[in-house]
Formats: sequence, C-alpha cells, structure tokens
Amino acid sequence: MIDVLIVDDNPIVRVAIRGYLAGIEDVRVVGEAPDGRTAVTMARRLRPNVTLLDHRMPIADGLSVVTQLSEHTAALVLTSDTADELIAAMLRGGASGYLVHGEFDPPELVRAIRAVASGQGWLSSRGASVTIAALRDQAARERDQAGQADQLHLVRQGFGLTRREQDVIELLCAGHSNAAIGRRLLLTEKTVKNHLHHIFTKLRVTNRTEAVLRWSGRQ
Repeated sequence: MIDVLIVDDNPIVRVAIRGYLAGIEDVRVVGEAPDGRTAVTMARRLRPNVTLLDHRMPIADGLSVVTQLSEHTAALVLTSDTADELIAAMLRGGASGYLVHGEFDPPELVRAIRAVASGQGWLSSRGASVTIAALRDQAARERDQAGQADQLHLVRQGFGLTRREQDVIELLCAGHSNAAIGRRLLLTEKTVKNHLHHIFTKLRVTNRTEAVLRWSGRQ
C-alpha cells in the first residue's frame, strides 16, 4: 500500500485528487495539508510514501519546504507553474518528480505515484526538457572549465617554475605568509624569500599581488 499526503491550498483540488485515488487499490490517502508548513509537520508524523506537493500556497510555498519534505517522503510536485527556474529548483531541492496540471491525465498521476514511491523519478514533458537543458548547460560549462584549465596549465608551464617554486606560489595564492609557507614546506623563511625572488623574476612581476594574479591567469 502506498500512503499519500496531498498538499494544496485549493480544497477543490484536494477533494478531486482524493476522490480519484480512492478507487486505486494500492494507494491510500493518509492526509491533506493546505500549506507547506503544515505539510512538513504532517509528513514528519505520518511518513507517507509520497507527497503530492503544490507550489503556490500561503504561509510556506512548495519550493520553500521541498527539501524538508524530502527527508520524510518522496515529493511529487503537482502544480500549474511551468517556469524553468522553478522546475530546476524543485528538482535540486529534492523533488522526485514534477507534473504540470493540464499536461497529464489521472492514470499518469497514478503511474507517477507508483514510480516515485519505488524510488524512481517522474517528469512531465516540460520537466524533462528543463532537465535535459540543465544537463547540456552543465556539460558545456565543464568543457569550458576544462579548456580554461588546459590553457592555464600551458601558460604556467611557460614560466619554467621548479616543483618547489610551484609549491611556494600555490601557498602564496592561498593567502599564506612567508613564515606559514616555510612551516608547511619545512623551509626557513629566508629560503622562502629566495624562492619568491626567483618566482617574481620568472613571472616578470614585482610583488606578491602581481604574482598571484599572473599565476592564476588573471593578469
């Protein structure tokens, strides 16, 4: 038996969902909540397998409580909101699925409930599009970051720093003083200063700030 909590500020919607689910043998509605705050309290107490979660509600909306709800139940968002940012935020917050009113029929709702109750996800066509776009954007960002990292690596190779000098400037970039660098690398402070002198010469800079900017690729 799949226990379901219905969360929606519209009592007509709650009655309609409850009425339909009453005819499903393996689904049982164990409670209703008109706002997010009440939903969290009830989910903590009832531990439903699935919570049907609206977004636009008084006191606390769906997005503000989805992470808390997900600690106690699988949250299946059931709303009319189709904003890409909201869908992405709900999924990042822990929602197991996202359905948009008008884009699904009652049988699909039941299939979605069964899916998220078993640990799977379920997305409307809009939700799937947002997810695919987000994955593509992430992949593009990772490619850009990898390209920038490769370019920075080549630039750093051109400076000709020794392994020890690289250790020194990495600690310099992390904000450590000469004394702290010496303690980390088991060097005297005078040796650290000598390394910095060689580093400044190779990077063609005159001070610590310029060295950090040059080594990090910002100058």
